[in-house]
Amino acid sequence: MLFLGDYIFSAIVVSPFLLLIPLSLVYQFMSNKIYDIEFLIGRLKYYSFLAIIPTSIIITILGLLKHQEGEFYTIKITVFTYLIMLGVFYLKEIIDFRFRLKRFSEKFNYQDSIFKFTQMIRTFTSLNQVLLELKQAILDVLTVSQAHVLKVKNDGTISLLEGETEDYPWIPYEKEVSKVIAEIGKIIEVDRGFLIKIGERGGTSYVMLCLSMLNTPRLTRDEISWLETLAFYTSVSLENVLKIGELMEHLENVKKEGPNPAWLNKLMFAIEEKQRSDLARDLHDSVLQDMISLKHQSEMFLADFEKDKVCTSQIQQRLINMNEQMSNVIQTTRETCQELRPQLLYDLGLVKALSKLVAQHQESSSIRIRLNTERFSKVLDLDTQLNLYRIVQELLNNAVKHSKAHEILIMLVCIKEKVVLHYEDDGVGFDQDKLYQNKTGMGLSGIRERVRALDGNLEIKTAEGKGFRVIIEMEL
Repeated sequence: MLFLGDYIFSAIVVSPFLLLIPLSLVYQFMSNKIYDIEFLIGRLKYYSFLAIIPTSIIITILGLLKHQEGEFYTIKITVFTYLIMLGVFYLKEIIDFRFRLKRFSEKFNYQDSIFKFTQMIRTFTSLNQVLLELKQAILDVLTVSQAHVLKVKNDGTISLLEGETEDYPWIPYEKEVSKVIAEIGKIIEVDRGFLIKIGERGGTSYVMLCLSMLNTPRLTRDEISWLETLAFYTSVSLENVLKIGELMEHLENVKKEGPNPAWLNKLMFAIEEKQRSDLARDLHDSVLQDMISLKHQSEMFLADFEKDKVCTSQIQQRLINMNEQMSNVIQTTRETCQELRPQLLYDLGLVKALSKLVAQHQESSSIRIRLNTERFSKVLDLDTQLNLYRIVQELLNNAVKHSKAHEILIMLVCIKEKVVLHYEDDGVGFDQDKLYQNKTGMGLSGIRERVRALDGNLEIKTAEGKGFRVIIEMEL
């Protein structure tokens, strides 16, 4: 009606479709997948405010030049001009973003040059590459014709970066060079340019000397801010290059030591001995004690049998008892082997292995355990499955030994791109402040380390007399 003077569709047809606007905005805001709503609204507010000024100027000029009578003429031309200006501002942002890495001229283009510089240096692996790229960025943006990278040692010795050809360009500015090395980003202006410290490595400071053919005006506030930002990025990049170099050198040394370096062999032997110790303790406390008891009963039975002190019914009863104990020994041995290597996990996967684990604990205890894995359908690698299995195993062992719980709930679900393991019991709980102390006997430190190995998040909620809850979230 505003632009054409007539309706295209009647209000009855259009009004239901108006509901799509708030519903779509709510969906976009909640999912945050199609658009970043907050960013778009912020940009719209910004450009809407900017468009007011040129629109007002244009409407004022049109009003002074020519006056046309007509219904809604001023309103129509104002709205039309305002929308055009809004579109021009938005189009300018798109063009700036598209061509930020391939502009025809980089002079005074501070923001985009920083973006280009950071995009380039993230792939560099040597100090010279980073410094030469910074040199080129300064030459492209500022009105300087020469840029030299100086290496200043602690004893005051100055030299050029490898690849520089000019001889001793710093000699007229030696006094200023000694002053600029105090801190990263410090700038000292000289007669034909400026000096700026751009990084430090070991006992060597790196200074950029920038000169022009003629005397240059003083640096503006924007130029100083831009140079300080570049110096900061360069310093961080040099630190990263240094760390990468040290790591590569260490790896080369490790490679020279042979297939397995000494420290790795030592670590592997320590882990092996720890596993041996745990296995020996488990066998000593369970299977070995039961076998000693059976041997003792057999010796007493044979002694009584030789003295004719037992009748047929007693023999039968003792054999029944011994048979039951041997069955228990066999069951204990199977459970120990299952804990050492859960074969069902390797054969049928995590869900089946957890179901079997829960069934075993329900048979050996009076705790009611509910396992919910209906919404779990992700395919995980074997290490991740094994870590999740061990976490549930440790939680159930803790519950049987310490919690005095009557009911346990375990849920393993997939929510979007996350795997969530939820454990909850109604046991006695314990003091949250003593969560990872060894004297609690809960083995939570091991669970925490496994979650860290999975790059997940661990949340534990408990209190004395209020049960125990564990929530583990892991990104896929």
